[in-house]
Amino acid sequence: MKSTLETLAELCGIETSFEDARGTLQHASPESVRKVLAAMNVDIINERQASALVEELRAEEWSRALPAARVFDLTRGAPDVEITLPPQHGRINWTLRMEGGDIAHGQVAFEHLRLLGRRIVHGEMVERRSLTLSGSTPPGYHEFSIEAPRATLTLIASPGRCYLPPGKPRGRRWWGIAAQLYAVRSKDNWGIGDFSDLKQLMQLTRDRGGDAVGVSPLHALFLERPSHASPYSPLSRLLLNVLNIDIPRVPEFQHSQKAQELVSSAEFSQRLEACRSSANVDYDGVSQLKRPVLRLLFETFKLRADGARIAAFDAFRQAQPNTFHDACVFQAMRDLHREEFAHSGAPGMKEFRAQASALIDEIVWYQWIADEQLAAAAAEGASMAVGIYRDLAVGSDGSGAERWSNPSGFARANIGAPSDIGNPAGQDWGLPAPNPRAMRAQAYRPFIELLRANMRHAGALRIDHAMALQHLFWIPEGSTPQEGAYVTYPMEDLLGIIALESHRNRCLVIGEDLGTVPAGFRERMARSDVLSYRVLYFEKDYKTGAFLDAAAYPRLALAVAASHDLPTLAAWWQGSDITLQQRIGRLDSEKEAAAARAQRDKDRGLLAMTLDLSEGTSAGTDKMIVAAHAFLARTPTVLTLAQLDDLTRETDPVNVPGTGDEYPNWRRRYSIELESLATDSLLQPVAETMRERGSK
Repeated sequence: MKSTLETLAELCGIETSFEDARGTLQHASPESVRKVLAAMNVDIINERQASALVEELRAEEWSRALPAARVFDLTRGAPDVEITLPPQHGRINWTLRMEGGDIAHGQVAFEHLRLLGRRIVHGEMVERRSLTLSGSTPPGYHEFSIEAPRATLTLIASPGRCYLPPGKPRGRRWWGIAAQLYAVRSKDNWGIGDFSDLKQLMQLTRDRGGDAVGVSPLHALFLERPSHASPYSPLSRLLLNVLNIDIPRVPEFQHSQKAQELVSSAEFSQRLEACRSSANVDYDGVSQLKRPVLRLLFETFKLRADGARIAAFDAFRQAQPNTFHDACVFQAMRDLHREEFAHSGAPGMKEFRAQASALIDEIVWYQWIADEQLAAAAAEGASMAVGIYRDLAVGSDGSGAERWSNPSGFARANIGAPSDIGNPAGQDWGLPAPNPRAMRAQAYRPFIELLRANMRHAGALRIDHAMALQHLFWIPEGSTPQEGAYVTYPMEDLLGIIALESHRNRCLVIGEDLGTVPAGFRERMARSDVLSYRVLYFEKDYKTGAFLDAAAYPRLALAVAASHDLPTLAAWWQGSDITLQQRIGRLDSEKEAAAARAQRDKDRGLLAMTLDLSEGTSAGTDKMIVAAHAFLARTPTVLTLAQLDDLTRETDPVNVPGTGDEYPNWRRRYSIELESLATDSLLQPVAETMRERGSK
């Protein structure tokens, strides 16, 4: 028999046990369950109250005539809708308003519908029955409603599988380059990679037969706090990072004498040269260069823009959802240091929006300019099979716009990871946990808007920590990862929505499935045509330590040598990542460092065998990097990406997970300028290897 606490946890989607990365079954303690329940605003004082909460939650589930949303996979047949009413209800008049404008009506006796269950709610018997909607229902977002009682739900009809560009899963295989856009060094950028650099990367890749250019998340950072640099902890995932704007290529720059005079001044030129020559991105310096010029360009736009350009800006602004505009208001609030507004519905917000309307318009305009330049970069890849491959972070900063705009959509908890082999203490990522009950109640609208914003101008979207579709590890406020527990999410609904938006945006989907992966998760993702994310370092037989043969990789996958959270190939081969770990205190003793080096020597030997390196572990770094990509080219995977970090032979990592001030994460720039990539990097030999792959 389940305890009341276990029943309550089950009703709230809390998983009381899970299998960890070592294959060991772990159990959440009763205290952890109570803390996670409290994070959901389900507070337990005693057993009696817990029992009352169980009944309250069950009653809540059965008290609505219709749920807020129904996601249906059209490959399973005609959609059905669950209706909950008293058994004596009589006839139901229903209406289905299709997204395209068509309307269907019907009438049916409630008692003739298929019975799903009965329950007494607040002293009254109710029944749940299923209505199957006959006729053709196209994929899309439709409105289903009944009369007496009046109730409405959003019917989301999904194609069931994600978009795969023509020729897949059979036919020519694709390859491309993955880059940290901010890290790109070029002759013209202002110390941070910009959208014109992305456009040039697209050209370089396309001209060598490549099909995709992957970029780190382009999410907006905090303009007033630019040194908070992680693209995986942004202000908002609905906005673009305006520091990636190429200022001289904004049309208004040619018409702004003030902007041109500022940029050509001696002081500005000196600061610009300092940012350009810096080994790391100086986010504060770049912001201090770009933001004043952007303000001048916005003033020029207001004074000199012609009717067509004004109309284009207005169309962009009107097309954005409320959450987009809330994020722009939030940034304006931060700029003006107005921190008294705890959320978007706080008293005084209407007056603030009116008072700050000019600044808000300016911030929206920044987004339009960024969107224009991203679109121009995407246009360079029009002939490529994929084009721009964007990255959607698993969450946004807890002090950012997303929770501020939708406080009821988040719990009083952060997301992270339990103890695993690499992080025995677990991880707290500092990102607020989405509330799955709120997701359903809001008919998944924020999730839909998030997908649309990040599939825009993209031919592929990587979903960071894709296991979040099934469950997330919650760490209640004030707790440690050891006191956390997994919480279940409506995976089938979320996958259905991803499939629908994938087709609408003609966007391939990749699920980053590294770490503690639940049993059956990868198989379920594959059934929805979501590509797996396979990293050379991790594709091993963990019993023997041997790396898997190329043929063992699945076809419906993306293959990469490494990622932004891992050592580059050069660092791994040379062992400099171990030296770094020792220097920053991640290896506590020389004994630990010696053990890590011994294991690396063994792994290098095994990898040399897998890559068929004739010189074995004495092979030079360049030869090893090219051989690694030749190996990936032999895998049957749909898509392979070569990290620009490996092509430029970087040894310093992009990010060392779990560090703060010990290492300058998300700042390291590439050692080779974009204009010299064709001659000074390994781009050419790797491209030749990948072109051979593509023809097979």
